[in-house]
Amino acid sequence: MPIHTLKLLALIAGATAMLTSCAGSKPKSGTAPPAMIIKEKPHTPTVKEQVLATELAFAKTMADRDFNGFVRFLSRDAIFFSQSGVQRGTAQIAADWEPLFKDKVAPFSWTPDAVEVLSSGDLALSTGVVLVGGKVVGRFNSVWRLEAGHTWRVVFDKGEQICATPAP
Repeated sequence: MPIHTLKLLALIAGATAMLTSCAGSKPKSGTAPPAMIIKEKPHTPTVKEQVLATELAFAKTMADRDFNGFVRFLSRDAIFFSQSGVQRGTAQIAADWEPLFKDKVAPFSWTPDAVEVLSSGDLALSTGVVLVGGKVVGRFNSVWRLEAGHTWRVVFDKGEQICATPAP
């Protein structure tokens, strides 16, 4: 047999032995088999995404004229700041906001443009624009707390009008 054929057979035998020994070995502790590494994990919403979705659902109660739904987002010890003063607790906040739900058309809307969450994962800030007739008239800041039943509820809310700046 020619020498190059012997070398080729030796190389094939060595590779086969190596593959056979690897096939029976177990992965090191803490490592996943290759199939586990390349599989996509199902999407689990991040805490930021949860708070964003909660704020959007809260805003939808105004658009849908759902006063009872609005109240369900309030923490029992929430504090809201408004033009009429500071409201403390669900009853005062509900009394102050209920007239805003009387008409068929919402007097304003809001939409978040930023959400931040503490590393503890149980307190968050959402902030965004307040709109009247599609025009930005203010900004809001809401603080959300993760409460019993893994439910986000608003604990602080304050809106501010955007000041018109004179043209230069």
